Parts: sequence; C-alpha cells; structure tokens
Amino acid sequence: MNLSPEDSLRLNVLLNQELQALRIDEGKLLVQGLTSRGEARVQLNPNCPEEKYLRQVRELISNHVLGSPHGYPRFMHRWTRMGHARTDSLAKLLRLGEPEAVAAVVYAEGLTDEIARHAWWVDQSPEHARAMLAREQVAQGEMGRVLADFLVEFLPFEEDSQKTVESVRLVLQPGLIGDSARTSLWSRGQRKPAFRVGFLKTLPDELPGEQLPHPRFAELEPLLNELDAAGNGHARLLARLLSGPGQVWLETVEGVLGRCTDQGVVIQLFEAIEAYFAPIKPAEARYRDMDSLCSACAAPESELSDARLRDELAALKARLPVQDQPLVESLRVWACVGEQLIAPIFGLSDAVGSALRQSIEPVTDPLMPHLRWLRGR
Repeated sequence: MNLSPEDSLRLNVLLNQELQALRIDEGKLLVQGLTSRGEARVQLNPNCPEEKYLRQVRELISNHVLGSPHGYPRFMHRWTRMGHARTDSLAKLLRLGEPEAVAAVVYAEGLTDEIARHAWWVDQSPEHARAMLAREQVAQGEMGRVLADFLVEFLPFEEDSQKTVESVRLVLQPGLIGDSARTSLWSRGQRKPAFRVGFLKTLPDELPGEQLPHPRFAELEPLLNELDAAGNGHARLLARLLSGPGQVWLETVEGVLGRCTDQGVVIQLFEAIEAYFAPIKPAEARYRDMDSLCSACAAPESELSDARLRDELAALKARLPVQDQPLVESLRVWACVGEQLIAPIFGLSDAVGSALRQSIEPVTDPLMPHLRWLRGR
C-alpha cells in the first residue's frame, strides 16, 4: 500500500525545498521541516495502520535523502554516540527525522555551530546539549549560550549526580553564563556537592569563595616565583596552592569530601584532583592504596624515574626553609592522588550517604593531614 496522493505530494514538495532538518511527531502524525524560509508542516492522513504508514513515510524520506529506503543503518547505532559520523554527512542525517541520526550528529567531532542549531531544533534534550557544548566550536558559537541556558534551567530536575557535574562543568566555560547564574550554581553546591565538583573541574583558579593565602605564602612567594621562572613545576604548583585561590580550591575539595553522598561525585572529584596536579604527577603514580602511596612519597626524590621531577624536587627542597620542608611531601602525596585509589573500594561496595564517606576513609584519612598542612592548619 502506498501513501495517500495528498501526503505524497506534500512530502515531496517539502523534501525538495532547501531542507535543513526534519522531525516526525508520531503521536500527532505530523512531519515538520526546517527550511531556509522557516518551518513547514505536513499533517499526515493514514490510509492504513498508523505504524505501517509511518514506516512508509520514513522510507520515502530516506529514499530522497540517502537514495535508500532503509533509513539510518541499524548497525551504526553502536558507534553513533562515539563521534564517528562523517562530517560531510551530518547535514543529511538531520533530514531523516530519525532519533539515532540526530544523536550521531550531536556527538560528531565535525559538528559546527550551524548544524548544532539545526540539531537543537529537531530534538532538545540535556544529553544533546551536553554533547554539543563539549565541542569548542559550538561552545564559542551562537548556540553556546542557548545550550548553556537550557542546561542551567534543567539542573534542578537532573537526578544523576555525574550528569550534574558534567552540566555545571560545561556551562562554566568562558562566556556562556552571567555572574548571577554562576553565583547561583556555586550556592547550590552547599547542598549538592556535585555542583562544586563542576567548578573544580572548570574553574580551579577562579572559584567564587575567598580565603587568605597560606600563612607562609608571603615569605615563600619570592623564592617560589624565582624557581618557577626557571621552569620548576613543583614550585609553580606549590605557589598556586598557597595563594588565596589555591586555599579556596583546597577548602572546596575538603568540603566535597565531607559531604559527598554517592560514588559518581567522588570519582569526578578525584578526576579533578588528578587534573590539578597533572603537571607534577609521576608516571609511576598508579597507587591503589594509601600505604604504598605515602611510603613512595616519603622516600627520597632520587627514586623517581623522571629526571625532570627529580631535579625540580631537589632544587625546591634545597631552597625551602627547614620548617617548610613538610610542604614538599604533602605536595608529592596529592600529586599521586587519582581515581585508581578508590576503584578497589567502589568495586566491592555500593554504599551511599554517610556509609559512602565511611567506606573511603582508608583513602581520605591519610590525605587530610597533608591537606591541613597545605592550608596552614
């Protein structure tokens, strides 16, 4: 059975315009197209069971767009969300009216700001907004603010903590939201640590809180700056931590550790910590327990395999006053922190709330003295 003559004519007229995107509302039996002149609509009038009729409509559309009636290939569903769709095919995919084809577009590496606008017209969802904001060319384009505003408005309804972290991380990219929205997101972090983790990932040196520098910062700053100017990454990172913004970063990390309630937030927090210390992290720092980590960091720096790290630590220790030497060990300990430390714990436990915080104490308890030392407490 073929489409009704009226529907066939109208659909062909629609498809032969400068069509940018297309969507099918199965509930309303409505085909909508986005063209260079605006939106166009075709109300369907089935002459057979609706499911069968809609299949014929999709075959007509696919045949026109791809030259094949079979639609978006099923075997491609497995990798559409991995960004592998061909860039030159993205515009065509948006004209199919298939959800998986839209997903292929929003996750594609070759996504442009214009194509993102067309994809957003087809299907507005937080998953698509996050996928598109992850592309620099979209975040810096006209669609960046549109997608960021959507995610900010959706955050109160987001139930997945890891998605909350990712949404906050993405909307905090430069130029996407205003100061009031940023302040509001930071305030929500008082109750939901996931918000603060998003800040730690995107704005580690520009967190909204305020803290005085470490008590020893004023005296050590000239020395650390001198070593930094000579290319000493350990001195640079120590100065970063002892400064006011660094003290806010440490306070925020401590606050999240004290209030985290689910594994997703903890995992992303440890990812943020690892990113912060990445410039001085030893290649061999893949410790899965704190005993081995602390032992390695208490050992002489001469045992490190990386000559650059060995030389930097030796130069820093040679110049620091005796009373400040513990700062170096604390710096080394935090530089070895990563998600692998909590993986063995979470592999055996699905605890939440206070039970979760208790389960990670074998990791957090040994870290706290080093955090307090870096905070001058």
